[in-house]
Amino acid sequence: MSNINVTENERPDFDEELKKIAQYVVKPYEPSKEALETARYNFMDSLGCALLALRYSECRKLLGPYIPGTQVPYGARVPGTSYILDPIKAAFDLGAMIRWLDFNDTWLAAEWGHPSDNIGGILAVADYISQKNISLGLPPLTMHDVFIAMIKAHEIQGILALENAFNRVGLDHVILVKIATVAVVTQLLGGTEAHILNALSSAFVDGQSLRTYRHAPNTGSRKSWAAGDATARGVQLAFMAMKGEMGYPSALTAPRWGFYDVLFKSEPFKVSRPYGNYVMENILFKISFPAEFHSQTAIECAFKLHNLVADNLGQIEKIVLTTQEPAIRIISKTGPLYNPADRDHCLQYLVAIGLLFGRLTADDFEAERAADPRIDALRSVMVVEEDPQFTLDYYDENKRAISNAIQVYFKDGTHTDKVVVEYPLGHRRRRAEGIPALLEKFKSSLLSAFPALKTEEIYELCLDKKKIDAMPVHHFMEIVT
Repeated sequence: MSNINVTENERPDFDEELKKIAQYVVKPYEPSKEALETARYNFMDSLGCALLALRYSECRKLLGPYIPGTQVPYGARVPGTSYILDPIKAAFDLGAMIRWLDFNDTWLAAEWGHPSDNIGGILAVADYISQKNISLGLPPLTMHDVFIAMIKAHEIQGILALENAFNRVGLDHVILVKIATVAVVTQLLGGTEAHILNALSSAFVDGQSLRTYRHAPNTGSRKSWAAGDATARGVQLAFMAMKGEMGYPSALTAPRWGFYDVLFKSEPFKVSRPYGNYVMENILFKISFPAEFHSQTAIECAFKLHNLVADNLGQIEKIVLTTQEPAIRIISKTGPLYNPADRDHCLQYLVAIGLLFGRLTADDFEAERAADPRIDALRSVMVVEEDPQFTLDYYDENKRAISNAIQVYFKDGTHTDKVVVEYPLGHRRRRAEGIPALLEKFKSSLLSAFPALKTEEIYELCLDKKKIDAMPVHHFMEIVT
């Protein structure tokens, strides 16, 4: 931290990184065809994740108005429920639902995160604006506007994550959800570049979430609603900025008191790629497993070994898990696992489930499944090792691999082949294979919340590009509530 004693009160211009974000959000923008198509699939997947979360009481208990009976003019709807809420609480609810099962999209770089977390704020505000506009005789926002806002929010969160490891200074990645949400939501509300700068600077001045709740020995359910909290805070700050709340021009760079000096070891952000379409085009979908993304290919490996291992558990001497360095840092853990959030962030637990059952669902993280003694028996013989090439491929901008490998050694001296998977089903390199599976996941998720006829109506609507693009947001929200 700088030791400069700042006495000069000359107000500076806004920090360059804040201006780059604000200018990207307000400038005329035409997305790539691939980004727009991917955004539609991303929206479907995120909506499905939100609906699936309603099966779980721990998620449902967080939803609804803080004060029962509260009524809000032009209130935002929460899909799959009857709630009509102020946009800030609706953003929290939808953000928490999307993230609850750890099943929505992922971005992996120096920082990790889930850019579809921003949909909570985007969709809630778009629903509110559309209803209000209709009451004033103005055109509503359309779902195309939602998709464009998603692309921009993904881009802001993902580009800031490429070279800036917030996790290494103990900060949680949901700071990037707040930053991305506040930028695009302020623009949706009609904000100018000046409004966006004020809102962005306030978001950086905020206290920021620690990663405490994601790691042993404190892993807990907050990691399932932290994104909802962040996107809702972004919405709150956007509304404040639109009322004229001031900003803080050197929120990042102010000596001693700015974000860099206080929270980022006095290091400025590294942003070497311009804001465009890159993140949405390269987003990672969690198609197969509701579990931390660094483990996805390890679970695929486990499935391939299931038939060789499941009936020979007593003959196993050791299981070698070879992975990338980030996976070791985030999800390799031994000892007791205390709750579902603890289990879906444990590489060894996830691999054990895959080896034992040849499947993995959200129910496998509940206490009843975790009580199976075979799971901990398998965990006890696992050895986790880094493959330096896996780590290099992980950070390679042209690969973005998430490689894992498993090899099982038996007491009689034999062993299985080393099974390696570099790219998970949700990777851009596997889009042709992944999108049909993503659509199956989406339809299954709809059926968890709606009758078959309504499921088919929503499914067909979302696949009709022209129809869904042109649909007013408030009409869409009427259909999914």
